[in-house]
Amino acid sequence: MYLLVLSFLVTLTLAQYPLPSNLTTITSPVDGNITISYKSPPPGTCQTAFDSQIQYTGWVNIPGNYSTNTFFWFIEGRQTTSELTIWLNGGPGSSSMIGLFTENGPCEVVEDAAGKLGTQVRDWGWDRGSNILFVDQPNQIGFSYDVPTNGSLDLLTSDLYTPPQVLPSSQPADTFMNGTFSSLNSNNTANTTETAAMAVWHMLQGFLGAFPQYRPNDTSTMGVHLFAESYGGKYGPAFATLFEQQNKRRLNGTLSKNGTVEIKLASLGIVNGCVDDLIQAPFYPIMANNNTYGLETINPTRAMLASASFSASGGCADLIKQCRTAVQTQDPEDDGDVAVVNSICASAYGTCTTNVMEPYYDAGRSVYDIAHYLPDPFPPSTYLDYLNTAAFQAAIGSPINYTETSNQVVDAFTSTGDYEREALVPDIAALLNSGVRVGFIYGDRDYICNWLGGEAISLAVAAQASSSYTTLFPAAGYAPIITNDTYIGGAVRQYGNLSFSRIYDAGHSVPAYQPETAFQVFARIIMGTSLSTGATIDLSTYNTTGQSDASHTNSLPPSPSATCWLRNIPETCTDNQKNEIIGGNGVIINGILYDAVSDYSSIATETSTIQASGTVSVTTTTQVLTGFFTATATPTSSKKSLALQSSDLDLFVLFLPLLSILSVSTFL
Repeated sequence: MYLLVLSFLVTLTLAQYPLPSNLTTITSPVDGNITISYKSPPPGTCQTAFDSQIQYTGWVNIPGNYSTNTFFWFIEGRQTTSELTIWLNGGPGSSSMIGLFTENGPCEVVEDAAGKLGTQVRDWGWDRGSNILFVDQPNQIGFSYDVPTNGSLDLLTSDLYTPPQVLPSSQPADTFMNGTFSSLNSNNTANTTETAAMAVWHMLQGFLGAFPQYRPNDTSTMGVHLFAESYGGKYGPAFATLFEQQNKRRLNGTLSKNGTVEIKLASLGIVNGCVDDLIQAPFYPIMANNNTYGLETINPTRAMLASASFSASGGCADLIKQCRTAVQTQDPEDDGDVAVVNSICASAYGTCTTNVMEPYYDAGRSVYDIAHYLPDPFPPSTYLDYLNTAAFQAAIGSPINYTETSNQVVDAFTSTGDYEREALVPDIAALLNSGVRVGFIYGDRDYICNWLGGEAISLAVAAQASSSYTTLFPAAGYAPIITNDTYIGGAVRQYGNLSFSRIYDAGHSVPAYQPETAFQVFARIIMGTSLSTGATIDLSTYNTTGQSDASHTNSLPPSPSATCWLRNIPETCTDNQKNEIIGGNGVIINGILYDAVSDYSSIATETSTIQASGTVSVTTTTQVLTGFFTATATPTSSKKSLALQSSDLDLFVLFLPLLSILSVSTFL
């Protein structure tokens, strides 16, 4: 018998159609065409280290051919600061709430009890060093929307439908629900990175105009920091370049200074970014079989054929070049509205994906972590239930339910072949030449935007930057990233404002795997210090020293077992688990499928065992939740690593929320 035990689905069923609550709406004092609707969510909605940290959630309504209401979540830093960091997840089509709740936001979702989810402070949230702004973009992602529209969500497939549909007779009622979403019209969102960039610039005009206290002033040495992950390898450079172009237009009078706000960029961070397939795609077959974990994922002949297909006549590289020529000659503004160009570029993307990247699929492993077999349970999907409760949506004032990934945005970007349209390395090199710090951060277990390709991007940027970078960045050796007194978190090559960091034992979502290392690297980029030690340096002359390559090898940890979240069935559930749900068997507790109630009860029992075994220790002092680390020595190899290993993820995914209730800290 299928039993729902205190699941949040019950709450959602009773409150299918959220209504905005207690929003303050103002017209931008900078641009009268922009309105901002916002509120301060109640304490605990996203628990911060200090109650004094101000938070705002809201929507910026920006002008255009269709209604665009871009959602933002702003959190003040733990200490007073002039730094402002903008965080963007990628996709295209992925919500930045992924970052906020599973990677680097101030809080994480935990299980307080059966049927009760809440949040707790994330020790290494990036609010530790900066004010931070999470943005759901392009339109129709996450809590961003065009027109609130009633529809249906099929949890078995994650498909959305409008108008609302009748429950299919073949599936349980708890897997199919009605609610309010965006219009699901793929014409009402961006279809290229360039069109998305302009929408975000307008959104930031609205936000910074409404909250000038968070805008670095013209005399400040501080500035705005843009960090983007995954497809953010395209978003970050394109958005940053547009910001710089708009600043120049303000100076030459093309844009009104009184009607616009300068977005003064200080640094650009790219986290496991897919920047350019022309440079990165050749490293897919290399990462598949010649990685630093000694893992051979596919047949060597298959890998060789994938490699050869990249440079074959009419292959991936040829088609990318044809795409870019077509864009330059027929769609120079990159609006994605020229059908023949879209077709050429979409064909290039399809060919590169099928022939070069997808052979890895034979391995049955996650593209986000080569150590994990599918389905991959990490990062946990618990937050999806929390964000779709009526109480949470009322707390942030949302008129729609949460959508982690927008298929409409995916379809729009795929239709134009946006993946292959732009060569962004010259843009990054130009940003570097203008004084913007550029940091590449790559987890070394990611496949989809792997560190080998990321390293190649960093060298390509140096080659196209000023002569000093062209010669001195490749010549710089790799130095250890000293995370704390006991752990080396990776290796970094740095010269001046350019750095490339390989993060050990991390998959695609680096801050989720290695929160402390990710924070220290982030903090060192925005502060302009040594990425190796955190020490103050002269960026005009500084370079790291060490080995010429990042050759550190490691053993592959065991893959974690599957955890099936009802709100993420396609990505997290095995076929047997899907059949169990369809057959009306098992129990759902806090959104997770268990065979029986006793399986959930055993978690608390096993937690006690873990505590007694010494894997965790009772917290007797308050953790310092502010400040940066500066190394004075290099840890010896005999000192204990605090890295999160895959073998610990079974415990992390299921038990850590309960450990938080017992006031313990984990040493995984």
